[in-house]
Amino acid sequence: MTENLQDSTGSEVEPAAEVANPTPAENSKDRSIEARLQECQAVLQYSFADPAMLKQALTHASISSTRLASNERLEFLGDSIMGAAVCEELFRQFPEYPEGELTRIKSSVVSRHTCAKVSGELNFGRFVFLGKGLAIHDRIPSSILAALFESIIAAIYLDGGWEAAQRFILRALGGEITRAARTSNGQNFKSQLQQLSQQDSGGTPVYRLLDEKGPDHSKCFEVAASIGSKVFPSAWGASKKEAEQNAAQKALEQLKSTE
Repeated sequence: MTENLQDSTGSEVEPAAEVANPTPAENSKDRSIEARLQECQAVLQYSFADPAMLKQALTHASISSTRLASNERLEFLGDSIMGAAVCEELFRQFPEYPEGELTRIKSSVVSRHTCAKVSGELNFGRFVFLGKGLAIHDRIPSSILAALFESIIAAIYLDGGWEAAQRFILRALGGEITRAARTSNGQNFKSQLQQLSQQDSGGTPVYRLLDEKGPDHSKCFEVAASIGSKVFPSAWGASKKEAEQNAAQKALEQLKSTE
C-alpha cells in the first residue's frame, strides 16, 4: 500500500485544496498518493513509465525534505521546454508573421498568468502536495499553479521525450495561441482604433474597466472603449489587455458599420 506523504516533522499532510471548492472525497486523508497520481495522469492524457517523476513534479517545496526533492528544478526545465514548443508551433503556424509579432504572441502564451490560468482550468490544484500551512487555504496561489504547469511539462519530457511533451503543451495551450494571435499581424485592434479616432476627431480612445469576475487565478475582465463622449459596447477577456483588444474590435466594428 502506498504510504501517505509526510512533512519534515513526520506529520501526515492533508491533500492540497482545490482551486475551486474541494469536496470531502477529494480532500480525504485516505486518498492515496497512487490514486492521486493516477487521476492526474488521466487529466494529462499521458501515462508515466516512472510515476515518481510525476510525484516530484507535484511536490511543492513546502512539503519536500529538501528543495532539490521538490518541483523547483523541474519548473526551471519546463519553462524552457514550453517556450521552445510554443516557438516551433508559432513558426510553423504563422509563416507570414514577422519576428516581432511571433515574440509578442509567445510572450503572452508562456506568461505566468497564462500558465496559472491553464493549470487552474485543468484543476492541477487537486493533485499538488503542499505543506499544511498552504493546504489549509481555500485557493492555491497562482504562482504555485504556474509552477505546477511548468514542472509537469518537464516531467513528461524527461519521462516520454520531446514529442510527448510537445503534444501536451499544444493541447493545453492551443486555445491561448489562437487567442493571442487574434491581435497579431495587422489585427492590433487598439492600434487601429487609435489611428482611426485620431484621423476622424483627433481624440484618443480610453478604456474603462467595468467589471471583473472569477477567482484570482482565472479572472475575466469587462472593458468598454470610449472616444470623447461616445461609449462603445463592452467586451470580456481573460486579461485586461485581451479585454481591451476585444473592446477595441467592437468599437471598430461599430464605427465601420456607420460609415
